[in-house]
Amino acid sequence: MRIVTSVTDAKALIGEEVGLSDWIVIDQHRIDQFAEATADHQWIHVDTERAAKEMPEGKTIAHGYLTLALIPAFTDHFVKVENLARAINFGLNKVRFYAPVPVGSRLRGRAVVLKAQQRAGALLLTSEVRLEVEGQQKPACIAETLGMYFFNED
Repeated sequence: MRIVTSVTDAKALIGEEVGLSDWIVIDQHRIDQFAEATADHQWIHVDTERAAKEMPEGKTIAHGYLTLALIPAFTDHFVKVENLARAINFGLNKVRFYAPVPVGSRLRGRAVVLKAQQRAGALLLTSEVRLEVEGQQKPACIAETLGMYFFNED
């Protein structure tokens, strides 16, 4: 885990891979819970019988936004910002979904710091996060994430 106490510390990480997460299994229960939470019940995600007949691998696939929503779980332990008052997701610059995530797959995250800058009294950290599916050459998703880290006042 990388430790950051200032914008200067964060700038030293530019271009560095800051972490590779453990694998998370994407099971049908997780996919179904996401479908419930988002009201996205498209059959390719939730109808295992139809998927067995009509999908290329005979399996349902995870929602693209489910893979995207897992980024905080994958990257939570990559960088520790000390003296932190609060952190917020500031958004995304770019997201691309390159490969499906079939049910039962193992997924992990890998992150590289692209930018670190002072903004509105905080550290704005821009990172590229790749979500990799075990055994697949293409990543499931590549997202450029923006996080704002506000330090405690002295």
